[in-house]
Amino acid sequence: MFQGLRSLIFQVPDLAVARKWYVEVLNFEPYFDEPFYIGFNVGGYELGLMPEDPEKPAPVRGNSVACYWGVDDIHAAFARLKALGAEPQSEIENVGGEIETADFCDPWGNFFGIIYNPEFQLPTQA
Repeated sequence: MFQGLRSLIFQVPDLAVARKWYVEVLNFEPYFDEPFYIGFNVGGYELGLMPEDPEKPAPVRGNSVACYWGVDDIHAAFARLKALGAEPQSEIENVGGEIETADFCDPWGNFFGIIYNPEFQLPTQA
């Protein structure tokens, strides 16, 4: 049984630098913080950071992973991410109705997007 999306893991060359950047972006500390893995609880979903494996090739910039973080104000989120060094891959685009998205790469080339979607609601916790 699938329970929905749970984790998105980014490999980074310097875990300490990536930790600092994501703390600044998210404005809170990780819930799990070890030398081999850092985990943030972002609205009930996990964003994980792992050091790159020196035995494997570095991840390819702009790979096929697409994960969108929900935001309440896409214009403010876009400006803040850009100011913090995220590289826009697209401008804010309307993708139907009131739904808007924008795409970024973090400083290590990991692709992610932001989405304003007033139609999406998280299920209530039982």
